[in-house]
Amino acid sequence: MAAPPDVELSASLSLELLPTDPLLLILSFLDYRDLVSCCYLNRRLNQLSSHDPLWKRHCKKYWLISDEEKSRRNQGWRAIFISTYSDLGRYIHYYATLKKAWDDLEQYLGQWCPRMIASLKESVREEDLDAVEAQIHCKLPDDYRCSFRIHNGQKLVVPGLMGSMALSNHYRSEDLLDIDTAAGGFQQRLGLKGCLPLTFCIHTGLSQYMALESVEGRSKYEIFYQCPDQMARNCAIVMFITGTSYLEWFTSYVNKVVTGGYPIIRDQIFRYVHDKDCVATTEDITVSVSTSFLPELSSVLPPHYFFTYRIRIEMSKDALPENACQLESRYWRITNAKGDVEEVQGPGVVGEFPVISPGKVYEYTSCTTFSTTSGYMEGYYTFHCLYKDRFFNVTIPRFHMVCPVFKVSMA
Repeated sequence: MAAPPDVELSASLSLELLPTDPLLLILSFLDYRDLVSCCYLNRRLNQLSSHDPLWKRHCKKYWLISDEEKSRRNQGWRAIFISTYSDLGRYIHYYATLKKAWDDLEQYLGQWCPRMIASLKESVREEDLDAVEAQIHCKLPDDYRCSFRIHNGQKLVVPGLMGSMALSNHYRSEDLLDIDTAAGGFQQRLGLKGCLPLTFCIHTGLSQYMALESVEGRSKYEIFYQCPDQMARNCAIVMFITGTSYLEWFTSYVNKVVTGGYPIIRDQIFRYVHDKDCVATTEDITVSVSTSFLPELSSVLPPHYFFTYRIRIEMSKDALPENACQLESRYWRITNAKGDVEEVQGPGVVGEFPVISPGKVYEYTSCTTFSTTSGYMEGYYTFHCLYKDRFFNVTIPRFHMVCPVFKVSMA
């Protein structure tokens, strides 16, 4: 039932008569869309919703605008929000997350990998992204477009932004492709139909792809390494899945980098994953392990899953000098997912017999393969004391290696 006219008039008058501060406080809790809607309700709300400090929170939340940048622009908060929205509005749900990831990554690289900063490219324009869509006849996801509005990938250089991996006779370093190079590698052939390369390694030719269409058994925007089926007689490929969307793929990688989850070795990001529980201490010596799966050296048919592991051996700096010792031999017990066990014993590690003394660290890299998608290793090193006639075993903690989720395309 409609309210009497005098009640409507009273309600209208009460809004006009309410003091400004309580109304501004209420408006400060509104999202930017509701704040814009208030502009169209009546003259009083229009005036209040234009109050510049109300827009500070939205500028910081959605566009990461700092007070310093505001001063540099010499604009009010509302004007900054509106001008930024007119340029990046379609990315409002992605921009802050991706901008923070890029900012964190640049700050980290500036400290640990400064030469990599120079390889990053400036942002691209909306019309450049539109032109690529017209060229490949596919829509690019907004999170991908948003990232390239911040940085247009990197130059084809070494080391690559997306991580490296090195063994005695194998090296991989992945660049994040710029938009034009990615578009040039867009695939429409069977097995990779509608797939856009995101990364590229100039040494191995390896790429990570993003599916722009839900075809051939892929989910839209899924990210994967391709692994050609060595026994296939058609165009089907095996896909090792590395992400479900560009946002998830990129931000999870950056988070791993900036939190120290990947080691920096020779000014490069190495994609070894360390399990914090995979540490064992025997007397004064601590052994820790990190591992990585190499898709470019793996296959599903025949089953051959290739892993590399990095071992760190460290003697406590508080150990007595007379506790210095030398590694004599190693023993491994290797178990695959079927429970099959292989035992390996031999002198030294990778042909070396390192000496460990207080505060010293020795690291080395080796590899193994499994015929199953997972397995684990454990064992011990035998050391002898340099100043005593004594041998002792140092535990190598059990560490697991698991192949990423994979599936076969339906080409």
